[in-house]
Amino acid sequence: MSDQDEIILSELNDEDLALQMHDDLYDGLSEEIVEGTNILLGRGWGPSKVLDEALVEGMRIVGIDFRDGILFVPEVLLAANAMKAGMAILRPLLAETGAEPIGKIVIGTVKGDIHDIGKNLVGMMLEGAGFEVIDLGINNPVEAYLEAIEEHKPDLLGMSALLTTTMPYMKVVIDTLKEKGIRDDYIVLVGGAPLNEEFGAAVGADAYCRDAAVAAETAQALMAKKRLLASEDA
Repeated sequence: MSDQDEIILSELNDEDLALQMHDDLYDGLSEEIVEGTNILLGRGWGPSKVLDEALVEGMRIVGIDFRDGILFVPEVLLAANAMKAGMAILRPLLAETGAEPIGKIVIGTVKGDIHDIGKNLVGMMLEGAGFEVIDLGINNPVEAYLEAIEEHKPDLLGMSALLTTTMPYMKVVIDTLKEKGIRDDYIVLVGGAPLNEEFGAAVGADAYCRDAAVAAETAQALMAKKRLLASEDA
């Protein structure tokens, strides 16, 4: 912490402050993230610019190192909590400016499964990447997903399972979407320790994500593709 004590955030120029916030996010320093966020807002940065250049970019670096095995779940949870502290300041400001999230996703652990650490991490990483996240929690029957889709009209649906016995329920949800003729309206992502790409393909998901960092990257890539196709059709 000695280096941190010597750094006075308010004395840094904008560019150096944004870089310092990447480091502070990486180290999970919530108080510094709050201070940095307020300083940049006070200097006339818009909430979207603070979000994108200071927070989202910082979480992108965290995500890469998590994916590559340099950071582990406890460190990522600390970084995500620091991100949340910054988001608490920015969210009402973003709402005022009418800034659109890059997409909306409903996520939840499937029926019969009460594991949620991985799912929570996915939610935090997605929020860190600029998505609006609706987290349904654990043990979700197909009806819970359908209700959330109807209410929130998301772009993506994410399902998690940690038990081999609950994995097949993902197919129940996807098959129900097909029966209702709405499967193609949503990007469906699946994840969880016992899953693999073959399983994701077999149940009819758009993608299998092996961890939270990959989930955020995949969601961004598929969302960009969806937007592109929509603009071409328009």
